[in-house]
Amino acid sequence: MPISVDIDVMLARRKMSVGELADRVGITPANLAVLKNGRAKAVRFATLAALCEALECQPGDLLRWEAGDAAGG
Repeated sequence: MPISVDIDVMLARRKMSVGELADRVGITPANLAVLKNGRAKAVRFATLAALCEALECQPGDLLRWEAGDAAGG
């Protein structure tokens, strides 16, 4: 998939656990794991905004486009 999710990077920078982030954002740790492992097909803007608020970052710090096989997804 050409979109990579860098939530792990921001979690490490903030020294925050997945469980703590899930609590702050208001989603289950399982749903956060789906998102952070790149298995999610979509993300709501409200969830993205909550992630950015909790991690004190911009959407571009969490999501990145990588050139590659766009037809494979």
